[in-house]
Amino acid sequence: MAFVIDILKGMVMGIANVIPGVSGGTMAVAMGIYDRLITALTHIFKEFKKSFASVLPIGIGMVLGIVGLSMVIEWMFGVIPVPTNLLFIGLILGGVPAIWQRVKGNKVKAGHITGFIIFFALVIALSFIQASTEKEKELMKAEENVETAFSVETGVVPAIKYGCAGVVASATMVIPGVSGSMMMMVMGLYEDIIASISNLVKALPSLDMDMIGMCCGLLVPFGIGAIVGIFAIAKLIEMLLEKHSVITFWCILGLIAGSPVAIIVVNAGLFTAMNAVSIIAGVLALAAGFAIAFFLGKDRK
Repeated sequence: MAFVIDILKGMVMGIANVIPGVSGGTMAVAMGIYDRLITALTHIFKEFKKSFASVLPIGIGMVLGIVGLSMVIEWMFGVIPVPTNLLFIGLILGGVPAIWQRVKGNKVKAGHITGFIIFFALVIALSFIQASTEKEKELMKAEENVETAFSVETGVVPAIKYGCAGVVASATMVIPGVSGSMMMMVMGLYEDIIASISNLVKALPSLDMDMIGMCCGLLVPFGIGAIVGIFAIAKLIEMLLEKHSVITFWCILGLIAGSPVAIIVVNAGLFTAMNAVSIIAGVLALAAGFAIAFFLGKDRK
């Protein structure tokens, strides 16, 4: 049962990681697996069997979420965008009570409040950058009004660029409240990466080697960079949790508190055009998201 629940938690993380503005790290905290995931990543070589067993179901869930359910979520964002956004806000809020337990009982210091405010403001600032980036892209598409064929750059220099982007994106995916997808969008690689994954899945059954090679030309160096970034930031976070756990969780609370606001900022146009049906559906989705996160986050280790 625990294995299946961890797969479900991983699926939530995977879906979150492909949606700009939603943080996979936030979902990991909300699901109650953040500490365990960080520990497993930083001890993968010293305690391989234990770490691998801990990460395996979460990894399976993430792959299922990214490759499979991300298409469903993409459809949901297109058809019922407001309830879908509120579903993720509910998932974030559902994990807050358990995170609060990590700081509850400790004396609140000025440094704790300062950390909370700084990281809360950071998430909000990044959301405005994302909103601005998306508007610019929409204007460019409207001006060009041309459908272009899928293609990616190949060669040593593009590979180095994709690898560096992987380091940045994966590092931000591990940090709660910061969206790795948003960082990829800011770097101008989000659409290429999503298209590469989609085209690779389509090309594999027919063994379209040209398309497979093109997709792998982006995804392989990006993936290598992502692995490096994940391990590097995981080690840093482990050190912070061990030596400065209270203030670290206050900062994480700031990141998470800012996440729902960030989602609303990025999708401001949707929320200003709500009607009675979308409000009711949104409230139900919010409640469902909260309940799911609360249930999945119960078994915390």
